[in-house]
Amino acid sequence: MGTFFNFLDQLVFIYTLALIIYIFMSWFPGARESSFGRILGRICEPYLDMFRRIIPPLGMIDISPIVAIFVLRYAVLGLKALFGMIGIY
Repeated sequence: MGTFFNFLDQLVFIYTLALIIYIFMSWFPGARESSFGRILGRICEPYLDMFRRIIPPLGMIDISPIVAIFVLRYAVLGLKALFGMIGIY
């Protein structure tokens, strides 16, 4: 079961990197309209939209991606703790 959680942790790490790259792409004009930007948009936007519906932007600052990354990381830590308590991990 430890291998599963290592795989899950690596997958979440890669997805977090994709989110960070997608967020930084908003700083460069036209980056999100590139083919790479559209691919990342299809991967990242569904997850980010959940948080954007709950947390509105504060002027020009959108903090929902930061919250989305924290939730993603803490979900993995919570799963590890939960399965560690019942002796599976």
